[in-house]
Amino acid sequence: MNWNKRLLNTPIIGDITKKIVSIKASREAHSISDHFTQFLQPHIAVNQTLKEEAFKIRHNVYCEELAFEDIKPDGQEKDEFDEQSIFSLIKHKPTDTFTSCVRLVTSQKPGQLLPIEKYCLHSITNTNLSPERFNRNEIAEISRLAVKSDFRRRKADHYKGSATGVISEVSYSETELRCFPFIAIGLYMAAATMGMNTGIRHVYVMMEPRLARSMRFIGIAFEQLGPPVDYHGLRAPYYINPEIFMKNLSPGFKSLYTTIEKDIKKQLKQLELLK
Repeated sequence: MNWNKRLLNTPIIGDITKKIVSIKASREAHSISDHFTQFLQPHIAVNQTLKEEAFKIRHNVYCEELAFEDIKPDGQEKDEFDEQSIFSLIKHKPTDTFTSCVRLVTSQKPGQLLPIEKYCLHSITNTNLSPERFNRNEIAEISRLAVKSDFRRRKADHYKGSATGVISEVSYSETELRCFPFIAIGLYMAAATMGMNTGIRHVYVMMEPRLARSMRFIGIAFEQLGPPVDYHGLRAPYYINPEIFMKNLSPGFKSLYTTIEKDIKKQLKQLELLK
């Protein structure tokens, strides 16, 4: 354990340190919105061309880099849940290149399961928050988050976990907010926007616990619903809803969320999904 983490775990000193770190993080986060909008722009896949861009990014990450799936002849990674999904991508403005993607899988009828229901329902031990307890049109799952290797150039990103948004705890320090992967945070915020503006009330995601811990520091406080299981690596089921998301999001990152929401809402109107 390094010295910073020892301080954070020390009574009184740890509390003071955490407050100082949070204040510092909030101040720095206010500049993130400007930095994000200068270089990056979220897009909803409002047409087939943009959907195919997402499928290509997923193929690059999930098939070519991580080998979670087999190489596809058309260079696109797709599955059965894409038909019930809304897709978001983030474009790098200076190069006019799409860097990453994520999807929000929805469920509009009883037989239309989320991926977590089909493959990992047994991992949910907190049954009070199981997707089975809620209306089908109010549940969704954040899924298939992928970041192309071309946009993971820092030392903190030179490992496979960063392809799916995970932060390296070896390089990551809570006192160094710049180590957060802005693209991954932007994707989660885009997914949150897609959900909250289309009537979704309950959101699930299978993610690595260390990513959940890192996201909690900036205020995205996913609630763990069960122990980690082997699902493309060690992942656990997590839950979040609009109230939890907005209550815990740090002030600085609320600014970034507002910026992303503004862009996403305009595009949701094109799909006639905005509520």
